[in-house]
Amino acid sequence: MSKISDTGNDRRRGRIDTPLFAVTGGFIGLFCAYALVDIDGLSSLVDGGFAFAARYFGLYWQVLLLATFLIGLVLCVLPGARTRMGSLAAPEFTTFNWGAMIMCTLLAGGGVFWAAGEPIAHFLSTPPIFGDLGDNSQARADVALAQSFLHWGFLAWAILGSLTTVMLMYYHYDRGLPLAPRTLLYPVFGDRAIHGPIGLIADASCIIAVVAGTVGPIGFLGLQMSYGLNALTGIPDGFATQAVVIMALVAIYTLSAITGLSRGIQLLSKINVILALGLLAFILLFGPTAAILGSFVGGMSAYFANFFQMALYRGEAGIFGDPGWLGWWTVFFWGWFMGYGPLMAIFIARISRGRSIRQIILMLSVAAPIITNFWFTIIGGAGISFEIAMPGAISGPFEGFNLPAGLLAITQAMPMGLILSVLFLALTMVFVATTSDSMSYVISTAMSEGEPSSLLRAFWGLAMGVMALILISTGAGGIGKLQSFIVVTAVPVSLILLPSLWDALRITLMLGRDRSRAVAPG
Repeated sequence: MSKISDTGNDRRRGRIDTPLFAVTGGFIGLFCAYALVDIDGLSSLVDGGFAFAARYFGLYWQVLLLATFLIGLVLCVLPGARTRMGSLAAPEFTTFNWGAMIMCTLLAGGGVFWAAGEPIAHFLSTPPIFGDLGDNSQARADVALAQSFLHWGFLAWAILGSLTTVMLMYYHYDRGLPLAPRTLLYPVFGDRAIHGPIGLIADASCIIAVVAGTVGPIGFLGLQMSYGLNALTGIPDGFATQAVVIMALVAIYTLSAITGLSRGIQLLSKINVILALGLLAFILLFGPTAAILGSFVGGMSAYFANFFQMALYRGEAGIFGDPGWLGWWTVFFWGWFMGYGPLMAIFIARISRGRSIRQIILMLSVAAPIITNFWFTIIGGAGISFEIAMPGAISGPFEGFNLPAGLLAITQAMPMGLILSVLFLALTMVFVATTSDSMSYVISTAMSEGEPSSLLRAFWGLAMGVMALILISTGAGGIGKLQSFIVVTAVPVSLILLPSLWDALRITLMLGRDRSRAVAPG
């Protein structure tokens, strides 16, 4: 295939795609306006969309994530997997900086509060696939971590860009197509996906999904930080505190996004990883070390032993699944992560130039998940250990699914609990800032030709913060409905991801044949 060099001539370099900007900005503005005017009406619409998505797309999403992970592993053993992507002979970023920028993406939305809350939630109420384990605390702990590993492990990370990154890097750097979600539909629609309404709908759907998926954590951060500050220092837990937290967060990640990949985003990711490693080392050394290590082995064993059953679990309701448990756990997480998928692939494609297909997939689909699972074990496993030793120590504050209270109960059970709690709140802010600056950058990239302008990056950073404030002002229900809306936005995004199942494989096989011809004698 010949290189397409004139794609995007309708948009001069650096120029904003005005229709795309208008559609995405207009939709987000209408969502916020509706929340302010009639939060009950918005709730009804979102709940209906959530139920429809969970019921009719849940099984497809489960198969899509499992297939994405397995096909990615197949790509790693093909000859073409050694091909360095991005038209660079050597990586643009060091392995540590590259890994740090990747690791801080998925973990930002829930790397602290969910790591504390999900394992204890599954420990207190065993996931239905495992039945009733009675008073067997160790077995309940192992399956609780295994279920958490499923939601934040191999499948979650793979959908964030293993196959789609391969596609975007090939089509953009080798063929000259836009670094935008619409390019993922090129194998199906050809040039119609690049120029015209199909591409506009694809890009808009993915941007709206990412905005929803990012504004949710920003809003929840305001609520959770306000709760934590009140519990630790007595600062009033109200809208004023929540607004100050969110605006401080917006200032951090907007400044980082404006300075670009090689400065702000890279620096913030590095700070994030160093702080996280320091806190994990402290818990591992001064917490229930033996219990944590044992829980990791037990949790991973249960994870591998029940991997396919958990990945494809549908409950007793047959093909449409269990609308309760599945909808609020697995389907919710799959919708959230899929919503990030196309724009995360843009981000990873941008920072992975000079990396081979094998390196990209192994980092995303294997290394990052294992590190994430260990992270969940250290925080959540420690919480389960404290709960087993003293029933009610974690479950009491956590009652009512109070995620920030669960985290604070774990950190305050440790030596230097107050300092540790404050540092974890700071880590949460840095985590969310890291993802928010990355998403501000890739949203701007998707609607610009070439490097996006600083003004556009600043706009999206500020817009997401303002949206979070507007939704918080309607009460915690506004942010909650946005979280449910994430699942609704995942429906079109999941269809955009579908071509990656065969096209990434085709590209890797083709690159392998090209390598063979290049080294063949004569």
